[in-house]
Amino acid sequence: MAANPLQFLQQVRGEVAKIHWPTRREVLLTTIMVFILAALTATFFSLVDILIRWGLQLVIGA
Repeated sequence: MAANPLQFLQQVRGEVAKIHWPTRREVLLTTIMVFILAALTATFFSLVDILIRWGLQLVIGA
């Protein structure tokens, strides 16, 4: 059975109250970590790309 709109809104408020919202510091730290890990990943794959290109140039003789 469907709940009436008032009951639905009360249930929504109850569920939202259970959510653990991150603090500003937690958001800042996780954002910084994402940027650091993205930079490290980009650096790693760039180095792998350079090594593969160098190896292929040696094999092909270009």
